[in-house]
Amino acid sequence: MIYVFKTSVRTRLQAKALAPHIDNLLPAAKWNFDLDDCDKILRIDSEEDVVRKITGLLKWHKFDCEELE
Repeated sequence: MIYVFKTSVRTRLQAKALAPHIDNLLPAAKWNFDLDDCDKILRIDSEEDVVRKITGLLKWHKFDCEELE
């Protein structure tokens, strides 16, 4: 399933800093940031439900994150 999140991640450096944490939390998932999009999109392709995990992780790192439907 593809999950799409609006985030407050603004720079590639911020995304790079989050990468090992996302990889650790979701080792089987494929994911990427689209920082050129006005909503600073995080897309995650995962077989498991990742909504709580990823919103919690980003909030822990002081970023806003909400699932887009």
